Amino acid sequence: MTLPRTLAALAAALLLAAAAHGKTLRIASAFDPNSLDPHALALLYHSRVATQIYEGLVNRDRDFKLVPSLAVSWQAVTPTLWRFKLRPDVRFHDGAPFTADDAVFSLERAMARTSQRSTQLRGIAGVRKVDALTIEIALAAPDAVLPEKLWLVAMMSKAWAEKNNVALPQDYNAKQETYAARNANGTGPWVLKRYEPDRRLVLAANPHWWGRDEQGLGNVTEAIFTTIQSDATRLAALASGEVDFVFDPPFQDIARLQSGGRFKLAQTSDIGTQYLGFDQARAELEGSDLKGRNPFEDVRVRRAVYQAIDVEAIVAKVLRGQATPTGSFVSRQVDGYVPELERRLPFDPAAARALLKEAGYGNGFSVTLDCVNVTFRAAVCQAIAAMLAQVDIRVSFQPAPAAIFFPKLTQATTSFFEVGWSPGTDPWVFFQNMVRTYDGAGAGAFNGGRYSNAKLDALIDAIRVEPDLKRRNALAGDALRLMAAELPLVPLYRRTLTWAMRPNIAVVQWPSDVLELRWVRVD
Repeated sequence: MTLPRTLAALAAALLLAAAAHGKTLRIASAFDPNSLDPHALALLYHSRVATQIYEGLVNRDRDFKLVPSLAVSWQAVTPTLWRFKLRPDVRFHDGAPFTADDAVFSLERAMARTSQRSTQLRGIAGVRKVDALTIEIALAAPDAVLPEKLWLVAMMSKAWAEKNNVALPQDYNAKQETYAARNANGTGPWVLKRYEPDRRLVLAANPHWWGRDEQGLGNVTEAIFTTIQSDATRLAALASGEVDFVFDPPFQDIARLQSGGRFKLAQTSDIGTQYLGFDQARAELEGSDLKGRNPFEDVRVRRAVYQAIDVEAIVAKVLRGQATPTGSFVSRQVDGYVPELERRLPFDPAAARALLKEAGYGNGFSVTLDCVNVTFRAAVCQAIAAMLAQVDIRVSFQPAPAAIFFPKLTQATTSFFEVGWSPGTDPWVFFQNMVRTYDGAGAGAFNGGRYSNAKLDALIDAIRVEPDLKRRNALAGDALRLMAAELPLVPLYRRTLTWAMRPNIAVVQWPSDVLELRWVRVD
């Protein structure tokens, strides 16, 4: 990677500072971020890194509550016009000042066709500069929680993007390579030093970060992310002292890690949920021995899949108790959560077989199940395949790296898939991404089965524009009840998020499974 002179000078200064009195945190993860373009992807493994470098107008505090970031305040001037005051004296890593021009550019870039952040900005009619530190966002209709939707929408330097021919987001699905995919220039607390895809990424603390005087900051000056796909190898690296922190330690090893005394564990409940999804768009189920029909179009078949899976057994035996079975599509931390939906439909293979016979599939059918090749997810998918075989749904399990799996999901070229979604506290983004009718313009960006329901779409659209928060939550509850009846997805479980680390490390654990490096302390 070739750095501009200003960035090279900054990197050299950071290296000297780190060598003098810094603390290095070495992190092992099964995943590479796949791209550093902050608008190209909307995936957990990407956000874990990109949000350290880039900042949005809003962020979250230690308790996961929405707080100002590059915007210091905001107000709804009218029901369809919001004004944001920007933080003064903020500079990008190359030294350029952050201004309203950058904010307008970044929001417009994030709304572009190739941006996976575009769907959460649905309803924005335009963005304009008022003065050097003020912007206005015009809406097509009222939106009571617009600031929530700006979380994770990164601010970029307009000049840097134009200079490096990245005024538009990388088209990740088309495997496009751009300068922004391998280089970065944000305003955040961390500066990119080196990125070797699928191997290693190095960040250095930004000594000029505007938030450097915030109370409770950690003392890490360098963070090294190493991609180690093998669970056993990641743990071996922790045990040998090669790394200090591990995301997602193997479930079967958590009890041993807890009792051994050599390592510290941080645990919390995931705000996200794992699901099964189905192709519901094609007339014929691709790759199946059943020709001319698609059984997943029938809700009875989807319910049969649901009732043929013993999620309690999967949690107990495969996940070693490190998850919670759920029938709800969102967790209790998400607005609109309906407590009575938490209880799953009963595990009942006989009922599943009866549903399949009633739907005209008494002899079952074959199908390929796509799954990310993370060890625990692959093990869950294998267990699901074995359980479905008991009701004559013959599953060919196909694990794949994230770089192969997620384009299949977003391009809807998968017949049957396991997927997770980690939302913020606003349910609309989940609905809009996962189950709203796909339109090629942002809606249904992760609706891998291309499920479509006009009534659900209407509820989702109503949630976006409803100004009364109580009424908005009621609409979200109605949408969740409709999903429980229709089963566009089958909810499975919510993980217990576990991080393993050396005992001299202190962290703040968010329920989104993102480690905020700014708060890490190494003693």
